[in-house]
Amino acid sequence: MSETDIEETEAPERDANTSDMFGGAPAPASTVPASAEDAPAYTVIARKYRPRKFEDLIGQEAMVRTLTNAFSSGRIAHAFMLTGVRGVGKTTTARLLARALNYESDTVHQPSIDLTVEGRYCRAIIEGRHMDVLELDAASRTKVDEMRELLDGARYAPVEARYKVYVIDEVHMLSTAAFNALLKTLEEPPPHVKFIFATTEIRKVPVTILSRCQRFDLRRVEPEVIAANLKTICQAEGSDIEAEALSLIARAAEGSVRDAQSLLDQAIVQAEPGKPVSAETVRDMLGLADRTQTIGLFEQTMKGQTAEALASFRTLYGFGAAPDLVMLDLLEHAHAASVAKALGPEALHLPSDQAQRLTAVGATASAGTLSRVWSMLLKAHEEVRRAPDPFAAVEMALIRLCYAADLPGPEEALKRLQSGEISRATAPAEQPSGPNGGTRASAGGAGAATAYAQPSLRPVATTEAQTVLQTFEDVVRLIETKRDPLLKVDVDRFVRLVDFKPGQITFSPAPGAPANLTQRLSNRLKEWTGQPWRMVIEGGGGAETAHEREQREAMTFRAEAEADPMVQALLTAFPGAEVIGVRQRMQPGAETAAPVEPDEDDDA
Repeated sequence: MSETDIEETEAPERDANTSDMFGGAPAPASTVPASAEDAPAYTVIARKYRPRKFEDLIGQEAMVRTLTNAFSSGRIAHAFMLTGVRGVGKTTTARLLARALNYESDTVHQPSIDLTVEGRYCRAIIEGRHMDVLELDAASRTKVDEMRELLDGARYAPVEARYKVYVIDEVHMLSTAAFNALLKTLEEPPPHVKFIFATTEIRKVPVTILSRCQRFDLRRVEPEVIAANLKTICQAEGSDIEAEALSLIARAAEGSVRDAQSLLDQAIVQAEPGKPVSAETVRDMLGLADRTQTIGLFEQTMKGQTAEALASFRTLYGFGAAPDLVMLDLLEHAHAASVAKALGPEALHLPSDQAQRLTAVGATASAGTLSRVWSMLLKAHEEVRRAPDPFAAVEMALIRLCYAADLPGPEEALKRLQSGEISRATAPAEQPSGPNGGTRASAGGAGAATAYAQPSLRPVATTEAQTVLQTFEDVVRLIETKRDPLLKVDVDRFVRLVDFKPGQITFSPAPGAPANLTQRLSNRLKEWTGQPWRMVIEGGGGAETAHEREQREAMTFRAEAEADPMVQALLTAFPGAEVIGVRQRMQPGAETAAPVEPDEDDDA
């Protein structure tokens, strides 16, 4: 037997059906695991269902219509700028444009938007291996030398396709020098070159570049459109997910189709055998709170039910709801209640029961109240994001909101004060006496403040009815004692005293005096002293106002300080120096001798 025959009949080195050298029994053929290379690789939903033609782009009908008209009329731009938030289809649109520009089939020999039938170069462009379509990431080619090297190839004709297409993603990452190098080629490109740019930061792209491109703003996709797309994908995948769960995913994506499809990929694996993926499961996955419960929390907050609101929030927090997301839900409810108040429940894209509840909240609250709640929630959301303890920040925000929910707005409070409605509505009927003989207020609310204030007004009025104001200075001191800062400022600034008698003040108003100054001063003095006061106006003349006197004294004091030899020597020694303020030195013992002015903010 020859050596060749021996080699051909030689037994294999290892028989799979025999025991191994360590004594182990051979595994049955059915239990031998297949290698990882034999198993098909899983493709995520965002890549598996990436649009293959322009009709598959959802939510971008305006852009598709413009491109269709441009290609059909032959008015194709040499550069395109695609901008929008992440996940709306910028890179996908760029690849579709590259296919459309180089579309070639047995019957079509010109650029075409209709990509239903795969063209001659479509497969290579989709897989990113066509030599005439260069897809680049600007983040990795920011230098000017790399841009020049790239553009050197633009001078040469394409190898086999119709156009040489440069797809540059995140173009705003290019340096200023790289933009300048691109500018000349972009301004006068060769007829066989097309540029497609994509960016999420359009403001960072120079205007000189933008003005040479046809710009398309890819808008956020509406949640309803995203939910319909997710439902189609679920049917194709054979997955069962509740409609409310799909709506939660669509809202969480914030207009990004790719984010929604990635979340759907994550939600599908949450399913238990034989059961659909529920909305509660998706809420737990996203860290969201139950919208029905947050609407209840919003209703309690608007009613001022502090204890119930805090209990509801703690329940939500115990089930895993993130504090900042709870605040976002409350913001959405405030917005929805305001919209429903203006347009009705049909304007809300919510289930009917939720829309009706929010509409009821909007009907019971004024537009001003809803606006204030919105502003307070915005501030609270920022506090929750920055607070070291977000849970405590939400509780403090709820306490503030509950306290302010039933308070009238500034305009409403002023009208009710002027009409006396607040005093009549909040006056206590019969309250037990406190330890000091005064009326004891009930707990909380505006009624408590009124109950304390009401008894203190009567004895003061009785005492001051017997007081006679002998000088104008007595009038000024009375205004200070009564804590009426607006009247005090107007009297100091605009009253030039001509004559004063008990019961009558004659003055000349300074320029800019309020028209109702005389009426206000007369009414307040009558209220405080219990006797009528007459205000006589004389044009011209009169002494200087208190404000004018203070300004004159300050200017005189400043002039004296600037004329001081020491100050003059300092100004000479330091050229360019100037006196910016003059303050009188406190004399020893002056602190105890000077009277202490009452603090206007002190309630005691």
